[in-house]
Order: sequence, then structure tokens, then C-alpha cells
Amino acid sequence: MNVKLHINTTILREYLPYYRRNLIVAFPVMLTQLGAALVGLIDTIMVGHYSTTDLAAVSFANGVFFTIMVFAMGAVMGVTPLVGQAYVQHKDERVAALLLNGLWFTLLVGGVTCAVLGICVPLMDNMGQDPEVVKAARPYLITRIIGMLPFLLFCLEKQFMEGLGNTIVAMIVTAGINLLNILLNWVFIFGHWGAQAMGAAGAGLATMVAWILLPIVYLICILRREKWRKYLVLCRDGLSDRVMVRELFRVGTPIGLQTTMETVLFTLSFIMVGWINKEALAAHQVTNQIADFAFMLSLGISSATTIRVSHQYGLRDMHATKMAANASVHLILLMNTIGALLMISLRHYLPYLFTNDEVVVALASQLLIFAGLLQYADGLQCVGAGMLRGVTDVKAPMWITVFTYVVVALPLGYILMFPADLGAVGMWISFVVALTIAAIAFHLRFRWLFRNLHR
Repeated sequence: MNVKLHINTTILREYLPYYRRNLIVAFPVMLTQLGAALVGLIDTIMVGHYSTTDLAAVSFANGVFFTIMVFAMGAVMGVTPLVGQAYVQHKDERVAALLLNGLWFTLLVGGVTCAVLGICVPLMDNMGQDPEVVKAARPYLITRIIGMLPFLLFCLEKQFMEGLGNTIVAMIVTAGINLLNILLNWVFIFGHWGAQAMGAAGAGLATMVAWILLPIVYLICILRREKWRKYLVLCRDGLSDRVMVRELFRVGTPIGLQTTMETVLFTLSFIMVGWINKEALAAHQVTNQIADFAFMLSLGISSATTIRVSHQYGLRDMHATKMAANASVHLILLMNTIGALLMISLRHYLPYLFTNDEVVVALASQLLIFAGLLQYADGLQCVGAGMLRGVTDVKAPMWITVFTYVVVALPLGYILMFPADLGAVGMWISFVVALTIAAIAFHLRFRWLFRNLHR
């Protein structure tokens, strides 16, 4: 017994520095992600108290928007591991070149994404939704499209700085902008300070203004520090390189496709649940919003995992690479246990934050049980993806995601919702099954890959 306790204490002592380093990197990212989720949460709460129709409209429009937009967001994430590996190797010119070529890459991907979203606007009438919901959703979607390219430039700045190991600037910038966003929500949704009450359209307008300001404020912060500004100076020395843009495409495109598949699952779930009725769609939105708030914490740990693994792998310290990855797994299990307990125990109360519609509240309370169970699978698959991105292994996770989300989750969700007559509950059961498969596959892939890298 004493020997086992001594071994466990020794293992814990060895992991403590990795827990600390991972959390130092992760904590600002978690706060940044939570801030973004908080704005979405408050959007939903405010719009939900404006009307159930507008709440369903935000759910529908966001489903369409993020299905396409996340490809660009995911593609830009490829900048972080490449910058991280170059940074620890003290290759300043390569770091600067990645920033400059990342800019061209972001503008190209963002421009195409905006064009695709623009095509979707007139097609919203043909997606089987309530006409009142579509009418409220269309102006909301248009304002989100207008603000998208500035937001992607912010994402590039954020991913670049994360590659350098700095996650604090994004936290500070987004905190300030999010407060502005919340204030503008209050003004435009309900019509204060002389503004017209706009409901869902007002929430979109507030977010558009905030997204335009994000990259401007972040750039000012970068210019104020010499150690970051030097990379911008180096960018002026003609580091544009089509080969590097192709490298960014090689790493970023599979990540973009992976994140797109994740969002396709949730977007199509909104459309499918919308076939039931608008109350089911509103309950699905409420539950998804609460789960998304918890997912932002997982995403913070995942981002930190990519940074820490890319740095250790860049130094070719394989033991530290493995320890950093394992430490993230331990942290995510602890954090998501707390999240699951809170969701399940407070399931009868949390929906009232969003709506007073008793039908919506009752259904959301049921869905939150499965959202709580989902926390483990969602957190582990998120961290597993971060581990693989840290070593720039991006194609296998993409194919795993395609299989588990498109081949498993969507057909299973449809069968459980309609033939099995479980309604929206069936969709959440399919989420649990699919993300569990993805989590297991990601971690097995990393273990196999690590053994081969270690040789």
C-alpha cells in the first residue's frame, strides 16, 4: 500500500510542472473562449426574452453561418503549430514569413467563405423553417457575414500570438470588446438610447461592430511591444512565398474541413430538430448554448495543448511532448466532470435564463442530461485533436471526423428522432455516441503516432 502511494505521489510530482505550464497557457485562452461564449449566451438570453421566434431565428441563422464560417476559422488554426515549432527553434524570419503569408491565406479563404455565405442568404426560404423564423433570421445573417473578414484577421493575429506562446493579449482584447458587444446588444435588441428595437437583427448588428473592432485593437497591442513588432518589421522585407502559402493550405485545410464537419453535424441537427416544431428548435438552441459555453473551456485546454505540444515537439523533446499531452487529458477529465455535474443538477433552472416558455424549458431540461453526459466525449475529442495538431498531423483527424459525424451521428440522430420517435432527445443521444467514437480514435491515433515519432 505504501509502495503504491509512493509511486502515485512520484507520478503526481512529475506531472505538476506540466499541469502548471499547460494551465498558464490555457487559462487566458479559456477566458477568451468563455468571453466569446458569454456574448453568444447573452445574445441568446436577450433575444429569447424578446421573443421565441427571434430566438429560433438566431439558432437557425447561426447554424447556417457557422457551418461555413468555421472552415475559415479552422484553416487559420494551422498557423499556430507552424509558428510554434519555428519560434522555439529561433527561426525569426520563418516566423515572420508565416505571419505575412498567413495574411494572404486568411484573405483568400475569408473572401471565398464570404461569397459562399452570400449565396446562402436567398436560399434560407428553402430549408424547411417557419417563414416567420426565416424573416427574422435573414438580416441577422447578413450582419454576421459583413463582420466575418475582420474577425478572421483577428483569428490570424490570435493564432500567431498563440504560436509565440502568448495567450494573454487575446484575453484582454476580447474582454473589452465583449463588454462593448453586450452593451450594444442591450441598445439594439430592445431599442434603448433612441435606437429602434430590432430583436435578432439588433444582436447581429452589435456583433458586427464588435468584430470590426477586434483586429484593430489587437494590432495596436502587437505594435506596442518590440518583441512582437519585430516580426511585422521583418514582414516588410519581402517574405511572400507561394510555397509557404501552400504549406499553410496543407496544414490548415484539413483542420478547416475537420471543424466544418463538426459544425455540419450541429447545423444539420438544428435543421432536423426544426422539422419537429419551433419549441423543439428553441430548446435545442438553449441546450446547445449551455453546452457550447462549457465547450469553450475544453477548447481552451485544446488550444493550450496544441501550443505546448508544438513547442516540445519543435525542440524534439519527446518525453516532454508526451507529458504535456497527458497533462491536458487529466485536466480535461477533471474540468468536464465538474461541468457535467453542474449541467445535470441545474437542468431544471438553467433554461429559465433564456426563456419563460414552459414547453421550451421542460424539453431543454431533458436535453441537458445528455449534454452533461456529452462533456466527457466532447472534451476528450477536443484535446485529442489539439494533441494531433501540435505535431501537424491533420489529415487523419479530418477523416475520423467525417466518419463519426457524417456517417454515424446524422443517420443515427435521424433514426432516433423520427422512426424511434424520441424527438430532440434522439439527436443528443447520437451526439454522445459519435463524439465518444471520435475521442477514442483521436487518442489511439496519437499513441500510435507518438510511438513512431519516438523511434
